[in-house]
Amino acid sequence: MDLNDLRVLITVLSFIIFAGIVYWAYSSRQRARFNEAANLPFVDSDLPGESAVASTENRNGDRT
Repeated sequence: MDLNDLRVLITVLSFIIFAGIVYWAYSSRQRARFNEAANLPFVDSDLPGESAVASTENRNGDRT
């Protein structure tokens, strides 16, 4: 086995791993989990009783 055979083997193995990851990412079993992760930035995580608008106004010196 020479260096070129090793390079071909590594390339083929890398492609198989890549195809496996793509298959896993687009499988229907993962869809719900990825949809939940995609909506995480929109989840309201403010402290109770404080809104993002109120905290912005307080930084500007305005009272709410």
